[in-house]
Amino acid sequence: MARLLLLFVLVPLTEMLLLIEIGRRIGTLATLGLIFFTGVLGAWLARRQGLAVLEQVRAETRAGQVPAGPLIDGVLILIAGAVLITPGILTDVFGFLCLVPAVRAVFKKWLRERFERAVTRGEVHVSVGPSGPMRDVTPREPGGDVAKLDDGQS
Repeated sequence: MARLLLLFVLVPLTEMLLLIEIGRRIGTLATLGLIFFTGVLGAWLARRQGLAVLEQVRAETRAGQVPAGPLIDGVLILIAGAVLITPGILTDVFGFLCLVPAVRAVFKKWLRERFERAVTRGEVHVSVGPSGPMRDVTPREPGGDVAKLDDGQS
């Protein structure tokens, strides 16, 4: 509940206060221009990087590999595009950070570690199957422990 409060109340409130303060310092038109510029630039960068990641996904799929790393990149780029077209300073900073490959690698590592902990605790089960009962394919070490996941990016 606290995370939802932060996401849906405190972030927009902070964004609004920042935009008002920036507007007072540089003017309303300059602030609107800044919002427009970051939205257009962010959409262009997200599209460009998204298409590059899509090609990586296709190449890895053609090679018979699971494109785990590029898929996570794609999700982060999608999130970046969404927050960059939303007016705000904090969301723009977060969005632009998601478009920097080195920063995205840090986010990917954090997400992977968080996912591994959830699998280890039994909060997440990985299953596959086209229809009918699914079979558990959670990677396990000999002895039954959940294996560490590796997308080749470490």
